[in-house]
Amino acid sequence: MADLHLGSMVIEDEGKGPCVVMVHGLGGTSNSFQTLLPALGNYRVLRIDLPGAGRSAYRPGVPGMQGMVAALSNALRSAGIDRAHLVGHSMGTLVCQYLAVNSPDVVASLVLFGGIYEPTPAMRQLLKERAETARKKGMAPIAEFVSTHSVGEASRSRNPVIKAFVRESLMRHNAMSYAFHCEALSEAEAADHQRIGCPTMLIAGEHDSVAPIAMSQKLAAKIENAKMEVISNIGHWHMMEAPKQCAELVREHLDGLKE
Repeated sequence: MADLHLGSMVIEDEGKGPCVVMVHGLGGTSNSFQTLLPALGNYRVLRIDLPGAGRSAYRPGVPGMQGMVAALSNALRSAGIDRAHLVGHSMGTLVCQYLAVNSPDVVASLVLFGGIYEPTPAMRQLLKERAETARKKGMAPIAEFVSTHSVGEASRSRNPVIKAFVRESLMRHNAMSYAFHCEALSEAEAADHQRIGCPTMLIAGEHDSVAPIAMSQKLAAKIENAKMEVISNIGHWHMMEAPKQCAELVREHLDGLKE
């Protein structure tokens, strides 16, 4: 394993083979995908900390979601990656969708955990309020709320460590950077799905209140080469709540494209 330092961004790079690039969601980091790695031994896997998340410092540049897309595109170019499979979670699924629209030659396929079509009006307002909370009160109240309400009830009962992981992931964020991400997501619009032609796997959680099943169904109807799977009895942190199933679905998707 090696760290790539590209500008202010830190990327974990390991393995050899076809390239898989992982893009975390709001409040997540490269660690959000740790449970998938054992299933991807025959792939080169890059896990990105988006600007302002995890170990990547926030550096003002292109604003909003398009700034994150530009950062991802620049990172792939700097790492010498001409083509990759993209795996996204939550907010990261929008970044992946935009890149698939903007640079279709670069994106071999998509795997979208808790895929976001675009924020609903209620979600947009909540994100703006959360940004204000981060600036005024810091990350503690947000980390407690998200780790309680976005993790499925069964997962919290079965394995309290999942809630602890999610809480820690949020607590590691700089409050100002997190507010920037909230505002970027609050202003995001749907991608031009007619321009996404690559094979796409949508993975939804049965009890996901952040990106409900209906949102993945809407994406599946809009993206021509999309398939959808629903994992029972989990919430929004798919890879933590159902690590084995998630890893198997990603591996099956990727291996199926080799045939």
